[in-house]
Order: sequence, then C-alpha cells, then structure tokens
Amino acid sequence: MENITSRRNPLAVHFKKLGASSAYRRESGEFLCDGMKLLEDAVRSGAEVTAVLTASKTLFPLSGGVRVYCTGRELIESLSPLKNAQDTLFSCRIPTVHVAADGIAEKYVDVFAKKSGTHILLDGVQDPGNVGTIIRTANAFGIKSVLLTGGCADLYNPKTIRASMGALFRQSVYHMSLPDIVRLRDKGVRFIGAALREGCRSISDVDFNDSIISVGSEGSGLSEGVMALCNEIVTIPIAPECESLNAAAAAAVIMWEAVRSY
Repeated sequence: MENITSRRNPLAVHFKKLGASSAYRRESGEFLCDGMKLLEDAVRSGAEVTAVLTASKTLFPLSGGVRVYCTGRELIESLSPLKNAQDTLFSCRIPTVHVAADGIAEKYVDVFAKKSGTHILLDGVQDPGNVGTIIRTANAFGIKSVLLTGGCADLYNPKTIRASMGALFRQSVYHMSLPDIVRLRDKGVRFIGAALREGCRSISDVDFNDSIISVGSEGSGLSEGVMALCNEIVTIPIAPECESLNAAAAAAVIMWEAVRSY
C-alpha cells in the first residue's frame, strides 16, 4: 500500500472536500464514510468503494480494484469531518438512483407505485442525524422505502451516514420532488400524514399497509403541499404537557406501529 503523509496529497484534498461540501459530493459523484464497520457494510452490500485511507494495521478484505492507502492517525483526524474520527476513511460512488436534482426518473416513479408495503416520506427533515437514524430504523423494521423531499438533510452528509449505521447501503432511499409525489398520489398510492392535531385518529387505529407515512420537520411539521396530498392525518398520543417528539423518535414510533401487526 502507498503511504500518504501530506494534507496536500490529491487524495487527502479530495477526502477533505467530500466531507465538507455537498456541492463537491454532487460534482464528483462520491461521498465520504468513516470506520471499518461501515466499510464492511459497504462491501457486503455491493456499494462501489473507490478509495480507502487507513491508519489501521488490519484491513477488511477488498476487491483488487479498490485503491488502498495507509497513513497516520493525525492525518485521519485532520481529514475527518466528524468528532471521534475512526481509523479508516473511504469514498463510495453515489448510486445513480439517488442523483436527481429535479426528482427521480419516470421509471422509478412507476417502479415505486407498484411496490406494496409501508413506506416513509421525510418532508423537510433538516437534521442529518435524524435522517440517518430514520433510515436505520426503517431498515430495522422492514420499511420498503424512505423518500426525501422538501429540503431534507443531505443523504451523504457524513453525519447522516454515521447515524444510519450502515443501513444507507441496504435501505431503498429515493429523492423526490413534489411533482413526483403528486404523480404517485395520482397513481393511487395512499398517503398518511403525521401531525399534532386535535381530532385526528390515533396511530394505533390506522392500517398503514400499502401506504406512504409522511413525517415533517420538528419546527414546521408537514408542508402544505404534502399535507394536501394526505388521505388521512394521524397523531401519536403523548402526555398533555409534552409539546412534541423528536422527528426521529416520532418516525420510529409510527413505523413500529405500522409493522407490528404484519
């Protein structure tokens, strides 16, 4: 393995930019991950790993086409955008299905509309930790797809990736514009919105199968555009003195309720 010691090395510069800039990630078509466990998940899930930089003496077996470089702990810490950096950084190719500034392609709308089961739509959830945690929870509960719309946190923000704990490589995730979502509604897909409103049905009284559960941001809730598409609005019963739940916690409660009767 080639040894890299300088922050000015082209790969070091590339990794630094991948961790810091969503625009650079889109331009390069790659994203940055950290940790040997995440690398194992990426390889086992068939992700396209493009380069590895490690301070570890033990490396997970990789295919012959992956570039692997060794370095010291100090350089890893300077390049990682996260606190408590691990010993390994690596880059992956962004899947084509996730690249669509103006919504997903026609064929993906058609494919999605034919899927049965439960899906979850995140509408303007801007905290990357929440988005990653929801993806992780969706994968754990067997949710078919996670949809992102309305200015959600970058799917490939390092904080999103770490919070997903490898689920990002296994879970179906789609970016969708509002017109894409409207097209799904027009194809007969059922939408259920979650909101704190009086008079709404409790989540324990609703059949979520073959539907899209829509969850908004903590600050604003569901946008008017998504709310207007919902066939039904439901609520999570909470103590009167409690104002609301964290978006990831609310999504977890609803997803569990949705799948527990399957």
